[in-house]
Amino acid sequence: MAGMIFCGACGNQMHESASACPKCGVAQKSVIQVGSKNTKLGFLALSLQPLRKYADFKGRAGRTEYWGFVLLWIIASFILGFVGALIHANWLADLLSLAIVIPYLAVFVRRMHDINRRGWWILLPIVNLVFACLSSQPEPNRFGEPPAA
Repeated sequence: MAGMIFCGACGNQMHESASACPKCGVAQKSVIQVGSKNTKLGFLALSLQPLRKYADFKGRAGRTEYWGFVLLWIIASFILGFVGALIHANWLADLLSLAIVIPYLAVFVRRMHDINRRGWWILLPIVNLVFACLSSQPEPNRFGEPPAA
């Protein structure tokens, strides 16, 4: 991944020699270095990270990545539910939920790894809600380096 950067606006990965993002056209000064410990992704790019790591159960995910993904899922479900009700296609929100199950499980497991817990905590609903709210461990743990944001 040496020489690769992410666009700060859309999260698109590109080569560091690019003067602007080929996807959205944002100048390179708005990009961030991949793999840097001080990497800061925008909220939207960070919230969509679980979709890029579709079934990656290894590593760690911070609170912002996890809760941002949950928030986007809720908003998208609400919008699709509303649109589905208008056009008499109530299955639209269900289809989204079905498509998001694996990325949600993966980001939840990585969130548990971030607080040095195993992913099996997903089986205890109230406890895992409390754990998901805990702060990240700033130091490396048995699951890897701390997340960038």
